[in-house]
Amino acid sequence: MFMIFFVLDQLDQLDAVLGAWSAVGIRGVTILESTGMYRKQLKHVPMRYLYGCPSPEGEGNYTLLAIVAQEETVHSCLHATEKLVGDLDAPNTGVFASWPLTTVKGLPPTPPTRGE
Repeated sequence: MFMIFFVLDQLDQLDAVLGAWSAVGIRGVTILESTGMYRKQLKHVPMRYLYGCPSPEGEGNYTLLAIVAQEETVHSCLHATEKLVGDLDAPNTGVFASWPLTTVKGLPPTPPTRGE
């Protein structure tokens, strides 16, 4: 099992990224409104982050978290993400990371794929 962590800088791309992740086999994603140290240093954190109000376009980020079974899915997810938001080494695109998990409980069983 692997954890995928993605900070999406382009808020208008959220639905497209979720669709692309679903297309590569990711079944569940946790979505968090977030902001980083850089934006905090530029200006104060908006009150909506303290009280959970939705953020308007152009401010903050979405942080996406997903657990996947195979490392191949991680690479497919990264490729699908970069097709939408651009090369993640470019500014203002986002940050993608993954790491192996040693313990996972609470996930529903994976349904069989087509043809099994």
